[in-house]
Amino acid sequence: MKKIGIIGAMELEVEALKDKMEIHRKVEKASLEFLEGMLSGTEVVIVRSGIGKVNAALCTQILCDIFEVTHIINTGVAGSLKNEINIGDIVVSTDALHHDVDVRVFGYPLGEVPQIGCLAFQADTELAQLAVACCKEVNTDIEVYCGRIVSGDQFISDKKIKDNIINHFHGFCVEMEGASIAHTAYLNHVPFVIIRAISDKADDSAEMDYPTFEKAAAAHSAALVEHMLQKIK
Repeated sequence: MKKIGIIGAMELEVEALKDKMEIHRKVEKASLEFLEGMLSGTEVVIVRSGIGKVNAALCTQILCDIFEVTHIINTGVAGSLKNEINIGDIVVSTDALHHDVDVRVFGYPLGEVPQIGCLAFQADTELAQLAVACCKEVNTDIEVYCGRIVSGDQFISDKKIKDNIINHFHGFCVEMEGASIAHTAYLNHVPFVIIRAISDKADDSAEMDYPTFEKAAAAHSAALVEHMLQKIK
């Protein structure tokens, strides 16, 4: 039987889903609150992970160990790395990687975690295709893209840093949790997808854009996830 783990870094990214779910129990672990219950006729566990890669990885491992989730969906907001991807649009992951890992001195490509065996962590193809299809159905006012998501423990608001990330990794958007969730799901052999609504342009305007657009961006992601739950096999 399927059980979907849903992760958002901030309360804003999961509160709409929490409000609609039928909660069966609450579990506190590692200072996180996991809500287990039903949403859109599907068994789910919803949790706010907190911001950053360590928090995200810790949260994902608990979902795998304690709740034995069959799929993981990470929903939230990100900064655009492509001119054509505008504030409000959604990016669905093809894969995810760490832009702030640098062990090139030992012969690894920039971004690759040593001894893992891959640079990027591949999202589940069926989940990604489903996310794109569902987005087109429920978010008709925006565009949806499928591409690489890059993560690091930085809020990117400097155009030079943004350009460097683009040149090295060719990502579609940048944020602070997705690669760690993907990394942990990969090691646990749990299919995952990352969904990011664009809240800013990850450049010198990011600090100004982010507070204005994060609420609308999170709402688009939540609507998409709720619709997906009815169709995951």
